[in-house]
Amino acid sequence: MTVDPHDDRLEGSPRPGDEPRPPEDAADDLADEVIDDLASLDPGDGADPADPFELTTDPDETNAALGRLRADATDRGEKQDATRSFWRELPILVLVALVVAVLIKTFLVQAFYIPSGSMEETLMVGDRVMVNKLSYVFGSPQRGDVIVFDNPEHTNGSESLLGAITRHVGESLGISSPDSALIKRVIGVGGDTVEIRNNRVLVNGEAIDEPYLGDNVDMPDFGPVTVPDGELFVMGDNRSRNGSSDSRHRLGTVPEDGVIGRAFVKVWPPGRWGGL
Repeated sequence: MTVDPHDDRLEGSPRPGDEPRPPEDAADDLADEVIDDLASLDPGDGADPADPFELTTDPDETNAALGRLRADATDRGEKQDATRSFWRELPILVLVALVVAVLIKTFLVQAFYIPSGSMEETLMVGDRVMVNKLSYVFGSPQRGDVIVFDNPEHTNGSESLLGAITRHVGESLGISSPDSALIKRVIGVGGDTVEIRNNRVLVNGEAIDEPYLGDNVDMPDFGPVTVPDGELFVMGDNRSRNGSSDSRHRLGTVPEDGVIGRAFVKVWPPGRWGGL
């Protein structure tokens, strides 16, 4: 298209005697002429099109370019759909994870937080232990087992639904332990006679080996007492005076059917990882 610089009328503009043309037709004609002029340029004469994209009139290349654009748009759309789908599904995934954690905690294994020093030096305040709830399904606690059991002195109070949910989540993650649970070591089982003489524990008249005790052992003489059938005599590993409230005191013997499970491993902190 050639434009006369002295002609103040652009081609396609109405001239005297011509019928007025719709502006849309004039714009189409002007666009066609511009495309024709660009197509006629010879790349070899140093004239590069102003558009940063290389001009092509090859239908195959055009179709390929359109195909790439469509594929890119489809890929972007799929990524956006995947992102939206993830955020829609996230609450469901969190809920499922919590339900699974509660089920595992209720029937299989539960993490317990150690809130006091009654089991020092074996367990320190802040330690977490894993408790196997299936340990005594087909058997009974044995002397030396570290067990978690329901506190016979605990009374259940009222609790809101939100409080119950928060408590279950905390207990499932080992952040907290039930107020109704205690952890001690089994010293005597049903039928055993337990006594303390000269800072040593005797079961059925024989001193037992307790390598887990620290250097601060200070046990007043006690007993002898006979453990009733179906009951357990338990003590904390902290044998300093008043270091543990256990079967020597008002707690008394505990029923076997109140045992929650056997603590078998320390899992936190990492530096204290180990079996029990």
